[in-house]
Amino acid sequence: MAMWDRIKDQAKGLQQQAQGARGAGGGHGRPGGSGSGSKAQLVGALKSQLTSLKTELKSGAYRDASMAMCALVAAADGQVDPAERQHVESLILNNDVLQNFPSEQLRQRFNKHVDQMAFNFQQGKAEALQEIAKAAKKPTEARAVVQTGFVVAGADGYIAPAEEQVLREACSVLNLSPQEFGL
Repeated sequence: MAMWDRIKDQAKGLQQQAQGARGAGGGHGRPGGSGSGSKAQLVGALKSQLTSLKTELKSGAYRDASMAMCALVAAADGQVDPAERQHVESLILNNDVLQNFPSEQLRQRFNKHVDQMAFNFQQGKAEALQEIAKAAKKPTEARAVVQTGFVVAGADGYIAPAEEQVLREACSVLNLSPQEFGL
């Protein structure tokens, strides 16, 4: 538990830096979005935290919830074009922590959720959130699911407002405070 407290303190410090940068006129590199260097630092810290938890994140619940989270981030704006799908799939398959699982399992679960959202966005989103909610039983896994979503959302150096919204919704179904992640 002490390790998680240390990680939380580190994330809190980065969150405060990000808020300070926004308050000082920073963080407006893209209209309507959040974050510049500070958000990138937060994403980097979350990625490091995930890697440090790699040996603990081997359950099927984490795998399934993470794939639902990745699909939700990819489809946050209501659609996923083939290039975006391929990009997120590549991020998944190259993620150090997700290498705990066979790549075909990850690909299959991610694409199932993306296909559901492409067919009927609201229903697919609801099903993805239900899958994510299953990770709420283990707080470390629940936080890791949100962190995984953050890493995928911030891979391009920018977290879009729609991506922030689905991350907040994931926090809600996981009984986590969005503020813990700077949302």
